[in-house]
Amino acid sequence: MSEQGLFASLALLPEGWAESVRIVTDENGSILRVSTGAPSDGMQAARGPVVPGMPNLHSHAFQRAMAGLAERAGPGEDSFWTWREVMYGFVSRLTPDDVEAIAAQLYLEMLKAGYTAVGEFHYLHHDPDGNAYESVAEMSHRVINAARAVGIGITQLPVLYGHGGFGGQDAGEGQRRFLNAPDRYARVLEALFGDYRDDPNITLGIAPHSLRAVTPDTLSAAIAAIDSLDEGAPVHIHIAEQIREVEDCLGWSGQRPVEWLFDRFAVDERWCLIHATHMTKDETDTLAASGAVAGLCPTTEANLGDGLFPAVRYLSSGGLLGIGSDSHISVSPIEELRWLEYGQRLHYRGRNLLAGGARASVGARLYREALAGGAQALGRPIGQIASGRRADLLVLDPEAPSLIGKSGDQLLDAFVFAGNVNPVRDVMVGGRWVVQDYRHDDEAHIAAAYSLTLSGLIGG
Repeated sequence: MSEQGLFASLALLPEGWAESVRIVTDENGSILRVSTGAPSDGMQAARGPVVPGMPNLHSHAFQRAMAGLAERAGPGEDSFWTWREVMYGFVSRLTPDDVEAIAAQLYLEMLKAGYTAVGEFHYLHHDPDGNAYESVAEMSHRVINAARAVGIGITQLPVLYGHGGFGGQDAGEGQRRFLNAPDRYARVLEALFGDYRDDPNITLGIAPHSLRAVTPDTLSAAIAAIDSLDEGAPVHIHIAEQIREVEDCLGWSGQRPVEWLFDRFAVDERWCLIHATHMTKDETDTLAASGAVAGLCPTTEANLGDGLFPAVRYLSSGGLLGIGSDSHISVSPIEELRWLEYGQRLHYRGRNLLAGGARASVGARLYREALAGGAQALGRPIGQIASGRRADLLVLDPEAPSLIGKSGDQLLDAFVFAGNVNPVRDVMVGGRWVVQDYRHDDEAHIAAAYSLTLSGLIGG
């Protein structure tokens, strides 16, 4: 097996920053060994500090194309629920080709921003009338095609969506492209595992959409279906995003969503609870103690008016978290991490609230937390520069104005909090360079296809 490598004058390792680091990878893109204080010995040299690439644990790829189209006030009070109706109208027009072109553009933007893997929470399954395509997993194949073409790692999370409200209420017309019964959903999973099980850049899991969209029986069926294929596969679910959702769950069951879920299912390390915005103190502590990951999307949560996640209490209780760009009104790990901290500052009217200790670095702490939580949530061996992990790496530009003169954790503080110029110069995924000197080899073609797609969707 052939080996290749990268030499970094400075790199962020699990134990901290290190100098003169040799990172040796195999032909499949996994890291074989890491050594510090080592000579370069002619190995390719990184042109700046090297850090692990960021996992993006929550994405609805098609929504990138509607970003900016829901920012006009309606005739009444606007909310998440009115935004959702705009989204339903937009999604009704998308073809498989559209979805693939949109996903490719989005994933290219992710790579250039510093995301090296994405969790695609994928609920657009069928044609506009709600009928399955000839391949029941056609739309999943399309987003995976986009990820492969661009070079990003992907955890594909087909969504089980069966109902329009708690207690098995009928779905609405706008949801018909999303709907699957458990048996057809199981066929989607079987098709994907048959095609992609052995691809090291693709991980497969499930995403019961929410407690609004599944029943206790169909949620159990989804877990049984994935367990028959991979008992360790990730399980993602939207939960407690909106106050109305909590109120409706109380009306249906007498319990809040997080409370209801933990009382009935073994929520553990394989689970990722997306948003979990509205929790009591007891629910917050229960989630923190479970080993599950809270999947936070601060820019989307702000855009939709969701509210603020109780991050101070959650992290002080030892909870795990990761970040996602969700609706993609922003495709920037910098902005997600920044607003994770800024939301707490605005709420508590203080500073450096998520640093985790006296004189600790907020940027470094949040970056490391999001690496660890994101890797766990995506079920991928990423998030660290260490033996056995995938070689998903970023090279930061030391000449970027925000990074000049910075070293160690100051680099991450500056990366997160000092300006809006992206300092990610080069990006490696699975041992392969996919972005160099801020450019992707195929970006002109991808952008042209995206432009043509939007001309048809928005122009039409």
